[in-house]
Amino acid sequence: MTDFLYVIQGWLGMVARPAVLLQVLVIVALALGCRALLIQPRFRRVGRHRLLVRLGCLGALALAELLFLALGLVAGLIDIAAQLVLMTVLLELLRLLLRRFVEPAAVEHFWRMAVRPLFALLVVLVLIQRLDGLEQISGLPMLNLFGNQLTVGELTQLAFLPYFLVVWSVLPVAIAGWIGHRLVGISPSNRKAFELIVRYVLIGMGVLWIASQIGLNSTAITAIAGGLSVGLGFGVKEVISNFVSGIWLLFEGSVRPGDVLLYEGDPCEVRRLSLRAATLWRSTDNTELVIPNQTFFTSATTTFTGTDRLRRSTINVDVAYSHDPEVVLPLLEKIALANERVLRDPPPGVFLLDYGESAIVYSLRYYIADPMADPGISSELRRAIWREFAAHGIEIPFPQRVLHQAPST
Repeated sequence: MTDFLYVIQGWLGMVARPAVLLQVLVIVALALGCRALLIQPRFRRVGRHRLLVRLGCLGALALAELLFLALGLVAGLIDIAAQLVLMTVLLELLRLLLRRFVEPAAVEHFWRMAVRPLFALLVVLVLIQRLDGLEQISGLPMLNLFGNQLTVGELTQLAFLPYFLVVWSVLPVAIAGWIGHRLVGISPSNRKAFELIVRYVLIGMGVLWIASQIGLNSTAITAIAGGLSVGLGFGVKEVISNFVSGIWLLFEGSVRPGDVLLYEGDPCEVRRLSLRAATLWRSTDNTELVIPNQTFFTSATTTFTGTDRLRRSTINVDVAYSHDPEVVLPLLEKIALANERVLRDPPPGVFLLDYGESAIVYSLRYYIADPMADPGISSELRRAIWREFAAHGIEIPFPQRVLHQAPST
């Protein structure tokens, strides 16, 4: 640890040199200028603005390097910065290309979680190589862990490789799922479960490989893992239950992303199904609900998309006794068929449901293709019923009561 601190002190002294400091100031100034252009509202409206800004920054660094060389100054850091910016230009071209073939949101998520952190780590490694050499720095002793003296390189692997293992494992797992779907015919729900299981297996094997590479004591790790497993078995039993429930749901396919479930009286769309919980979207207030997986095993679940996405909805309406049912029934059916979002097959049905105290109760039953659209369609039909009834002079009566007073004796 002391040796590493001495190395850092030497780096600070090197950066303080006038030739190096001048290059750092130029690079920082150009970086701040490019950053200001990236967030400038007018410039952001230009298509591919990131690529244009990076190309401009690359040109500015090239001119600065030529100017430094013409003045006889050292330009090593500027040259490195130009190479790194050139790499960002190539990565930006790759990102734009991927957005043409892959869902843009997925590309941006992967770029933010995987590519940018990896590029930042690459920048640090390039600078270290330029300042002192990676081999010399990576061999410096850092700390003692489980009876092993870890070097800077081994500690860096232990700190960063698990993260990149988790993030980058998405690619081979997705490829394996695609192959299983194309060759073996795995269903979409089973494919999701297969991908998650394979990913966790890869991550577990990768962690063990990292531990063996840095020379951790396997006996000590096994003892600690055994002790932790007993304590965690009691402390996170709910998490384990949700984990097993998630795998079972994915294989069974009873709850899948895109399904519409009735939860707490509201229709909700399943946006995401992970190994711990399901994320449901409720359209009434644009809220996302995170529901533990075991909830679907311990309580009854109503789904609108089990075998198909058709949903039958009902509107009950009261009509005064003075109107002939043979007039009201066809009118309600006509109102339903006039709405473009009401399905013609199966056709809507109208029934005389009951003779109420103050009115005849009619029931309009219709089918829609999107279960989440029912509140809007129901509102449209109710407004149409009001207009058509008013146009045809059909009364929707208030509750009526007839009181008879007994004659006085």
